Amino acid sequence: MYGFEALTFNIHGGYLEAIVRGYRSGLLTAADYNNLCQCETLDDIKMHLSATEYGPYLQNEPSPLHTTTIVEKCTLKLVDEYKHMLTQATEPLSTFLEYITYGHMIDNVVLIVTGTLHERDVQELLEKCHPLGMFDSIATLAVAQNMRELYRLVLVDTPLAPYFSECITSEDLDDMNIEIMRNTLYKAYLEDFYRFCQKLGGATAEIMCDLLAFEADRRAVNITINSIGTELTRDDRRKLYSNFGLLYPYGHEELAVCEDIDQVRGAMEKYPPYQSIFSKLSYGESQMLDKAFYEEEVKRLCLAFEQQFHYAVFFAYMRLREQEIRNLMWISECVAQNQKARVHDSVVFIF
Repeated sequence: MYGFEALTFNIHGGYLEAIVRGYRSGLLTAADYNNLCQCETLDDIKMHLSATEYGPYLQNEPSPLHTTTIVEKCTLKLVDEYKHMLTQATEPLSTFLEYITYGHMIDNVVLIVTGTLHERDVQELLEKCHPLGMFDSIATLAVAQNMRELYRLVLVDTPLAPYFSECITSEDLDDMNIEIMRNTLYKAYLEDFYRFCQKLGGATAEIMCDLLAFEADRRAVNITINSIGTELTRDDRRKLYSNFGLLYPYGHEELAVCEDIDQVRGAMEKYPPYQSIFSKLSYGESQMLDKAFYEEEVKRLCLAFEQQFHYAVFFAYMRLREQEIRNLMWISECVAQNQKARVHDSVVFIF
């Protein structure tokens, strides 16, 4: 019932919407980033962050600091905020919040399976997993030899189980199969999340479907660029694209046959929202594409806060905070490795 959310939304969602808008006001500003980019050491970064909402999480960390410590503590803050919102949420918001973490679950599954394939220590891999994507039986992923075992032994009891129906094969796991599995799972997850948002209706459906369509289109472009020069056939490539978004279906037909980055650019420039992204790149260049997509995503996420009485603000806040953590990781790495000239290369300003 679009336009009438104001009548009933605040009964269950008003408190949490106020909370998430409060969290948003704590995101780092352009002035904060400019100060962070001037820092000479990681301790300087810690000192500057002590004046922000990250202060309590970093205050007891001894010197010398490591980049991983800063990222870990900043992620811990995001996890604490997410858990607070989840415990206060009622249906359907609680399900919506759970959907946000499924992407991290997929990444964690792929990380463990790939690490096991390369004979890495499981405990070491678990430490690298994103805390929002953890589930009870994640450590036992290491025993699986192929997709069928992976599903039967571990994933059948997780929220990812329905997404596995398309990628259960008896083939042994190798790097190529794992990457195809990741993209197949992501496709199923995004389509499921898209359907769920449509079912919610109203402003939530309008804003979330737009954000998810952008995510699906970005993944389609990345899949195309990453599969150029591999043995992945055109049909296999097309199967990995999500069945919604601005590029669906005609853009997908064009992307499936692209042989180099300039052909991808030619296909994408027919779509006005993506024309501006590709106009920032010179021909034959794809290194800055990720940053251009992140900047466009941040712009769209910030717009989600302009409207009230919808759930998209929770998704937008989580994504903006994750982008902020990526920014902090990049700045910290540049400072730690004495590469300050490159510090602005990958920082995406949020406000």
